[in-house]
Amino acid sequence: MEKRATMHEVAELAGVSQATVSLVLNGVPNARVSKATRRRVQEAAEQLGYRRGKTHPVPAGRTRVVGLFIDEVSTTPFAAPFIEGARDEAALQDVTIATFCTGNDPALEQAGLDMLVAQNAIGAIYCTLITRQVTVPEAFSQLPLVLLNCYERKVQHPSVVPGDIVGGFTATDALLRAGHRRIAHLAGEHIVEAAIDREQGFRQAMEKWGVAVDESLVTLGGWTIRAGRERALALLSQPNPPTAIFCFNDRMAIGCYEVARSLGLSVPGDLSIVGFDDEDIAANMDPPLSTMVLPHDEMARWAVGQLLDGFDGIDADERLQKLKIECELVERDSIAPPKG
Repeated sequence: MEKRATMHEVAELAGVSQATVSLVLNGVPNARVSKATRRRVQEAAEQLGYRRGKTHPVPAGRTRVVGLFIDEVSTTPFAAPFIEGARDEAALQDVTIATFCTGNDPALEQAGLDMLVAQNAIGAIYCTLITRQVTVPEAFSQLPLVLLNCYERKVQHPSVVPGDIVGGFTATDALLRAGHRRIAHLAGEHIVEAAIDREQGFRQAMEKWGVAVDESLVTLGGWTIRAGRERALALLSQPNPPTAIFCFNDRMAIGCYEVARSLGLSVPGDLSIVGFDDEDIAANMDPPLSTMVLPHDEMARWAVGQLLDGFDGIDADERLQKLKIECELVERDSIAPPKG
């Protein structure tokens, strides 16, 4: 699947905020946005090919609305890319996204579904903010459905998730290509599937390069800045510390930066670090953090397109798939060859 430009990328190229890009590209009249800024945003969007994609059919007789059901909005920072990606893809077909943040409350889910069914809406997207296996509530059988960032044990609906195994492999491979062999992994909690998958990718990359994993350098059970700080301190206090660390997420990487500085180590001169998730802070760290981008915007776009394509006579067996979209490595300044 060809990677599509995101609103964030347009904002970076134009040198403006994401909110400004949204105002300009969605044609919102706003006196605060100058003509020069509007032109810069439009030129950046044109250069990146933003909002140019496949045209999907819109079923006749349906209200041009898709319901996006999200389980939480506060547990992770990733709700916005899902909402924006779905909204932007739907807008290509003049379809509106109605977002329902339900907290997995069956009553709230049913209320949202009742409204969509009464409107004869196109369908629904069932989204979780943490990648996981789900059992789709029976109530969702009332409408065509696509799963976003989650999947069923037995596939009954099209679903899309990030390729976390490949992501973990790519992150570790970047460190191995730089010459590192003593590489630590700050893993997440194994109750989170992404943590298991990213560690698996780490191990696969080490195996491919013929480098034995030192189990004393694989530390489990964290995702916060504090966890990164605690685990990095333990690792870097060893007699033979790692020269590089692959972190489960960017927050743990922040903790690694703090510990490195406290020990008088430079990043990446003395210690190379790779994160995961590409949170906003990653590009603004000192030095900017190399990290993996979660393709949430692209996943949400795919979910909308898949939902619309279901009305176009595509064979049901072709649509019933669990798609994994690869995470992209953003190489910044936190990787360098090991000393000596």
